[in-house]
Amino acid sequence: MYIDTYYIIFVLPAILLTIYAQARVHSTFNKYLKVRNLRGMTGAEAARIILQNQGIYDVTIERIPGNLTDHYDPRTKTLRLSGPVYDGTSIASVGVAAHEAGHAIQHNESYSFLKVRHSIFPVVSISSRMAIPLIMLGFVLSFSFLVELGIILFCAVVFFQIITLPVEFNASKRALVALEGQGILSDNEIRPARKVLSAAALTYVAAAAVAVANLLRLILLANGGRRRR
Repeated sequence: MYIDTYYIIFVLPAILLTIYAQARVHSTFNKYLKVRNLRGMTGAEAARIILQNQGIYDVTIERIPGNLTDHYDPRTKTLRLSGPVYDGTSIASVGVAAHEAGHAIQHNESYSFLKVRHSIFPVVSISSRMAIPLIMLGFVLSFSFLVELGIILFCAVVFFQIITLPVEFNASKRALVALEGQGILSDNEIRPARKVLSAAALTYVAAAAVAVANLLRLILLANGGRRRR
């Protein structure tokens, strides 16, 4: 029976980190979703105040279904918030909404890392679908050029995951500065909001770790295959 040692050494720990990160973000979010902010402000209201204080009036804020499905769409300048965040008056709701508003501010200011991420997204969307099938086909047919091509395409996926990290960290930093500086949350509420955003940030770290781990595994498998030939 074949045992993929590289998977056990590199990928499995990253997957375990992902499981932990997902559990942590859900538990932290749900915990502070039950804690009402002192001003009774909803996530949608907080996002609008933050954007207006930055002179941004052309971003639409929409309510969408789901839980933790919040995101900012730069193509339509739309900030989409899940029901618990849009309508919620909790610390978690305001924290998540402020984070997404941070992305809108990044877009308005042409934040460099965000521009890079958006520019490579079309390439990554294609390479993410083609990389693994090409690598598998290359291994089956013993065509090293297909394996190498697949690995090159997978590098784009890894780069996208890595470039996402400063984008997310910066959005959270902007969110906390706005929440505190604009008096949306009190001093005692900033710490719980930071916990929510830190837990969310860990999921992006875990995703990057999985991508890097898979890339290392694929490179080592490809090198091992060349040595056997």
